[in-house]
Amino acid sequence: MGKRKQVRVGPPPTTAEEFGDALLAAAPGDADRLAPGFTLPAGLAEAADRAGQQLIGRACRAGWLPEDLHQAARRRLDEFGASYLLDTLAVYAGQFTAVHPSWREQLDAAGAVRWWPETEPHLPQWAAKHILTPSEAVAAVIEAFGLLKTLPPVTVVLPAPGTPLQRPVSHGAGQKHVDDKKLSRVRALLAKAESSSFPEEAEALSAKAQELMTRHALDRVLVEAGEAAPDLPAARRIWLETPYTDAKSLLVHVVAQANRCRAVFDPRWEFVTVVGDEDDLDSVALLTTSLLVQATRAMIADPAGRSRPFRKSFLVSYATRIGERLEQAAEATIGRSPDPAELLPVLASHELKVEAAFTTLFPEVVGRSVTVRSHEGWGAGRAAADRARLGE
Repeated sequence: MGKRKQVRVGPPPTTAEEFGDALLAAAPGDADRLAPGFTLPAGLAEAADRAGQQLIGRACRAGWLPEDLHQAARRRLDEFGASYLLDTLAVYAGQFTAVHPSWREQLDAAGAVRWWPETEPHLPQWAAKHILTPSEAVAAVIEAFGLLKTLPPVTVVLPAPGTPLQRPVSHGAGQKHVDDKKLSRVRALLAKAESSSFPEEAEALSAKAQELMTRHALDRVLVEAGEAAPDLPAARRIWLETPYTDAKSLLVHVVAQANRCRAVFDPRWEFVTVVGDEDDLDSVALLTTSLLVQATRAMIADPAGRSRPFRKSFLVSYATRIGERLEQAAEATIGRSPDPAELLPVLASHELKVEAAFTTLFPEVVGRSVTVRSHEGWGAGRAAADRARLGE
């Protein structure tokens, strides 16, 4: 027999304060009891909005960014609950004039915009937009609130709205001007690598992209070495799609390491936090996304790649081999630089700064291993990584 939802008995709330408190304490089975709140004065709908602001504000102050909330909602809520959560986020952000540019960029990317007239409470307008009955609408709100109540504190990588900005910033914390033309060239190369059905062509395109990113990074660290107050490392979260997120996180780790960054995986929410310079974080995100596409395509195309042990072993082996190739590519690029003797101490200093920032953010990181149960999957993953190698 299936589990039955617990339904709380008792009269529906009749005041705004009661309605807001009831929504904050509600379980999914309470939707029918609370639905009459839609037919009562506007104060009750406003109480629901205030309750949502209370929860979303707590999550943002606890380190959750718009992209994080969007990803969590996409994974844990249906389309209605996710929509309500994003609307609530848009209202929260609109209260503040001091909003970090990267925070606002994520807000826009998530589609959190205030679309409804402010002359009426949001809740009934939102329900009408999605053609929901009062019971359905309240159920979605309860689910959204339930998710927000479960969000634990996470590492703060950007200041929450309302936090005074210490100095002018252009994008992310610690970011210098990004070479948009170079990034566009890298994106174009990786897009071609992802779409190519020829391993040799994909290899050459990916290698060229990595070479461009590495050369740009080496030029940048030399310039920064002569500055009196170089910017501090920043941090970024990369969300992974299920399944095999532990194996996929290993790929993020090796790409981050090869691009002068550090990474840590949070298995509770399936994201990786990467610490490093903003330009390097862009490189990690771009290259990781491309390699995951190439790895998944090669894994699915393998005739033996239908079992879970095979696929997980494939991804672990792929990541391990990619890490070896990236390290070789980085060493080769440094060796071809005009003055490797000058560059090496600068890179060592840069590594110490990133390590110090990582330790400050994650003082109690625990290493974990990923189990491999398919020898065939390991061999196939290594062969695929050889075809996708990223440097000479």
